[in-house]
Amino acid sequence: MPALPLLLLLTALPPCADREAVSRRLEDTARSRPEAFNAEVNRLVESLDGVPLPPGTSGQTAPERARQLTVYLEAVCNLDAEPAVAPGVTSEPERLRAILDRPEFARARQRNSDLLTRLLRELQNWLEGLFESRGAQGFAVATRAVMLGLALAVVLFGVLRVRWRRSRKTVTAPGVEGEAAPLELDTPGEHLGRARTALETEDAREAIREGLLGLLSTLEQRKLARPDRVKTNRELAAELPTRGAPARVTGEVERLVGWYDQAFYSLEPVSREEATRFVESVEQLHGSLAEVRP
Repeated sequence: MPALPLLLLLTALPPCADREAVSRRLEDTARSRPEAFNAEVNRLVESLDGVPLPPGTSGQTAPERARQLTVYLEAVCNLDAEPAVAPGVTSEPERLRAILDRPEFARARQRNSDLLTRLLRELQNWLEGLFESRGAQGFAVATRAVMLGLALAVVLFGVLRVRWRRSRKTVTAPGVEGEAAPLELDTPGEHLGRARTALETEDAREAIREGLLGLLSTLEQRKLARPDRVKTNRELAAELPTRGAPARVTGEVERLVGWYDQAFYSLEPVSREEATRFVESVEQLHGSLAEVRP
């Protein structure tokens, strides 16, 4: 700033000559055309020729800012009606410092009116508005992407579940040979021997289990059945006629597996006497099938 008394500079400023018109233009623009208010403020800054304006507050509206500038401009232009400086101040820097120490310049002292600073501040405001709008757009895009991903996941899960069910039905379809793994059995004599041992230790449930395995092993040896882990005992018995088993053998096997299923899967304990009769019946059937040609 030139080394002139600030009071002379202020009273010579164009806004002071037409202060009421400038104030009215600021307030009218803030009310009716807020988008053009910043241009009016910049015009006022240029007309002040370096005199700083008070900074705006956070959340301040355009009419509030216009009122603030009107009051500030009135205080600046009225400086000529008051003593310019305090008594005893003689030098130019002291006179300037005394004027800037007045209350109406308290907030203006905090504002740097340099052109570059103002441009940086405008750039900062523009970038903040740009990032806020991009942030909102990014949130909307991210929300749509998440919803689309969830929908695709649900569709993919449904397709995989349908394929799994179809493959499971294919594996477990009845009457298809070679799809289920065969049941690994020992010889009939080994199973019946373990059944007798279980009877001696009074483990009736284990005895009838080994007796059934002996029966299945006998049928497998005579090529009358193919035990596996998929078919039930009743399904194996139903296949006997198709494999050439005599009617008496089919009837006896159906009776034995029917009794076994009812006894083994029941919650009631199996008595030793019933288990003994079951094992003996399996032994008799095994002996009678020894005469059947495989």
